[in-house]
Amino acid sequence: MAYAPTFDLNMSAREAVASIRGHLGKRNKICFVSGNFNVLHPGHVRLLRFAAELGGRLVVGVNPDTTPGVSVPGSDRVQSIRALSIVDHAVLLEGPAVDFIRELEPEFVVKGAEFGERSNEEQAVVEQYGGKLIVGSGEMQFSLSELLKHEFKTSISPILKPADFPQRHGFRIGDLKGDIRKLAGLRVMVIGDTIIDEYITCDPIGMSQEDPTVVVAPVERNRFVGGAGVVASHAHALGAQVQFFTVLGADEAADYARSELRQRGMEVYASLDETRPTTRKERFRAQGKTLLRVNHLRQHAISLGLVKTLTRQIEEHLATTDLILFSDFNYGCLPQGFVNVISERAKSRGIMMAADSQASSQMADISRFKGMRLITPTEREARLALHDNRAGLAEIAGRLMAAADAENVVITLGAEGLLIHSRIEAETTTDRLPAFNASPKDVAGAGDNLFTAMSLGLCAGLDPWKSVYLGALAAACQVGRVGNAPLSLEDIMAELELPN
Repeated sequence: MAYAPTFDLNMSAREAVASIRGHLGKRNKICFVSGNFNVLHPGHVRLLRFAAELGGRLVVGVNPDTTPGVSVPGSDRVQSIRALSIVDHAVLLEGPAVDFIRELEPEFVVKGAEFGERSNEEQAVVEQYGGKLIVGSGEMQFSLSELLKHEFKTSISPILKPADFPQRHGFRIGDLKGDIRKLAGLRVMVIGDTIIDEYITCDPIGMSQEDPTVVVAPVERNRFVGGAGVVASHAHALGAQVQFFTVLGADEAADYARSELRQRGMEVYASLDETRPTTRKERFRAQGKTLLRVNHLRQHAISLGLVKTLTRQIEEHLATTDLILFSDFNYGCLPQGFVNVISERAKSRGIMMAADSQASSQMADISRFKGMRLITPTEREARLALHDNRAGLAEIAGRLMAAADAENVVITLGAEGLLIHSRIEAETTTDRLPAFNASPKDVAGAGDNLFTAMSLGLCAGLDPWKSVYLGALAAACQVGRVGNAPLSLEDIMAELELPN
């Protein structure tokens, strides 16, 4: 994370050095880069990223206005450098860069590849104090890094909103622009497993010559709060007031989760379980594909003491709750007895409940959540609950509805879309929606978005058909980017504004 500079443009080189060292201390290595930086272009970013990846802190010296070739005022050039998150300090130099290097004594001085065959006056200076001059540009990794920035942004152009489904159920797509505003202010309680999702994007190097092993070089790491944490984040981003109840380990991942969620404006009630780490999943990706996922977790049920603590905390907030979302990843946060107690007490107060129980690499039984307004299993999860691999989907949905005593069952089918089985009063209707996004980048967060948006829609008074359409649209927006970051109300509104 970049440090806010504590010096101004009028400081002397010696004063700037004292300020930088005061911030970074002697333990932090410093990489130093200098240049004119009239207009910040890709070549500059390549060089600065290359320097930042050497480790330590990145300090950039901006040459004085009197330097040959400078055409932009120094204050503007410094501000453009400071805007880069990889830069820790940017300084307007008052003389040659070599004089500042002599004062600062950075461990690394980095210059562009074009200086590789030239005589560099910095060489003698860095050798005097034991530093190192490094020549390079970062060209090999820059294109991948720049593409990566776009990968983590929503891309909604491939979304096709089907018109026949709204026609069958008596609404227009444009109606959702008003309906979605009804989600604001809902009081939502989310209960479940927190997962930290880490995406390590790699540059594929090739195949090892010693054995048939794929070799990659990590380029960039991005981290997200996932699991029930992202369900809570989605609900908050859609305008709800959110209280999140979870269990975390005693580790840095837990600190990150608490900080990130509270910064988003949620109330977080995280009980400490010293018998397990905070669940963390690493995904290694190259060229838009996931190569490997590594899970760091334990799956035993939480203790009776933690169950009592969570139950007491939840009971204290039921009076001010409109909706409870059980977000179960089957890592032990939601043992059956705990689910039963919370469900009974919520039902007695007339609080709407919805549940999602995931079984990607673990076993699950969505039918154990009884009396839900909505459950959203995948086809595999629905068949696991019924121990049936042969029956048709409509039959599976109907039997699962009866087994779980649920009002609405949505079975997600990946690229084939979803099937909704809905009971309104005494009448049960089944329909399906295709997948809205024809070119998904990362499907990991689709189910969380569908579950959250549809649940909020039902709680806000929308019928199941509008609610599921809203959920499917949210999922389509989500899979247009990599990483399970919160999807905002504005993201969905922007898509609703686009013609089909």
